[in-house]
Amino acid sequence: MASVQLINVNKVYDGGVHAVHDFSIDIKDKEFIVFVGPSGCGKSTTLRMIAGLEEISYGDFLIDGKLMNSAAPKDRDIAMVFQSYALYPQMTVYKNMAYALKLRKVPKDEIDARVKEAAKILKLTPYLDRKPRALSGGQRQRVALGRSIVRRPKVFLMDEPLSNLDAKLRVAMRSEIVRIHEEVGATTIYVTHDQIEAMTMASRIVVMKDGFIQQIGEPNEVYKNPANMFVAGFIGTPAMNFLHGIVEKGFFVLDGTGEKIRLTPDQKKLLANYEGKRLVYGIRPENLIFEEDDRFEKFKDCSFKLKTGMVELLGDIVNVHGTSGENKAILKMSSKYSVKDKTEITVATDCEYARFFNETTTRAITSNDCEYEEVEATDLTDEDKVVIVEKPKGLISKAVDAIKGAVNKKSDK
Repeated sequence: MASVQLINVNKVYDGGVHAVHDFSIDIKDKEFIVFVGPSGCGKSTTLRMIAGLEEISYGDFLIDGKLMNSAAPKDRDIAMVFQSYALYPQMTVYKNMAYALKLRKVPKDEIDARVKEAAKILKLTPYLDRKPRALSGGQRQRVALGRSIVRRPKVFLMDEPLSNLDAKLRVAMRSEIVRIHEEVGATTIYVTHDQIEAMTMASRIVVMKDGFIQQIGEPNEVYKNPANMFVAGFIGTPAMNFLHGIVEKGFFVLDGTGEKIRLTPDQKKLLANYEGKRLVYGIRPENLIFEEDDRFEKFKDCSFKLKTGMVELLGDIVNVHGTSGENKAILKMSSKYSVKDKTEITVATDCEYARFFNETTTRAITSNDCEYEEVEATDLTDEDKVVIVEKPKGLISKAVDAIKGAVNKKSDK
C-alpha cells in the first residue's frame, strides 16, 4: 500500500470562502485514519482533494513521497467508496466488481481471480450472479467495497459509506470494514460525522471544525485527553459535562450554588496560575458517581447537588439530566439505581478523570499549557466565523482591474 502526506493543504473556493485551513498530517502505510466532525467542517472537501476531485488551492499532497497535486484522479492509484452505492443495476455483482478491471484491459483470468478473491473476503461468493436489486443494503455496500478492492489501489477513501444503512446494520458493517481493512492491509481514509464510528474503527482520529484540525490522536487518547472543549463535547455519548466556576484555595467553586469540589494535590499544582480565576471543570457523565453507589464515600469531598430533569432509561444504563445552579450536567449510571425527575440528588466526581479548560480560549489546561490566558468573548455566530481570503492576483487580473479603473474614471467625467 502507501504512505500519505498532506502539508499545509488549503481549499479556497471562488468568492474567497476558505473551506480548509493548513491541513497537515502524515498517514503511515496500512493506517486506518478517520476524519470526523460536524457537517460543513471540511472533512469531505479534504477527502475530495486527496482523490483529485477538488483542486488543492495551496499546500502539498504526497503519496509515497511523490508530489501528486497536479496528478489526474486516474493517475493517483486511489479507490473511493461513496455514500451512495452507485452500482450498475443491469449488471450482476460479478460484472459490477469486474467492470473497472475490464476497462483497464486486465486479462480475463486475472479479473476472475481478483473478483473471486474479493468476493471471498467480503463474503459475497453466493451472490455473484445476482443483480443489485436482489441484495440487501449491507450487501450492496460490500459490492461497492469490492469494486475498490479488486483494483488493489494504494489508498482507499470512504466518504460516509454507512450513512444510508439502518442502525443495526451500521454496527455490523463497522466490524466488517475493520475486518476487511485488516485482511487487505490497505491504507484507508474514512470520513464520517458519527463519532461512534470514529472511536470504534480508527487507528487515529482527526477531529475537524470550521475547516481547522482540532486534534489528531488515537481514539482513547482523544477521548481521555481532549485538546479543547469542542473535542471534549463532540467525542463521547453523552458529551462531557462542563461545570463553570472559580478556583479558590484548593477547591473548585461552582457558579450559582457556591458548592465546593476538592482538588487533588496534582490538580492544585496544575491550576496554580488559576487561583481566583474562572475556568471550566470537565467531567464525563460516566465519571459522576451517584450517592447510592458504593464508591461515593471515597469521593464525597468532590460532590455537589443535582436537580434532576429528564431521566432516560436505556436498558442497562440510565442518563439523568440535571442542573446545578447555572450548570447543566448528565449522570450516566447503572439502571439498578432508581431516580425520579424533579428531585434533588447528590453526585460526586471521580476526580482522577476530571479535565480542566480555559473558559475563554476553550483550550485544555495541561502541564505544557497552564498559564492563565483571557481573550475577549464574542457573540459571533458560526456563519460570522467564515474566513474570507483574497487570492493573490496574477498579472492578467491586475491588468483587467487597471482597464476597469480607467473606464470608470472616464465615465465619471
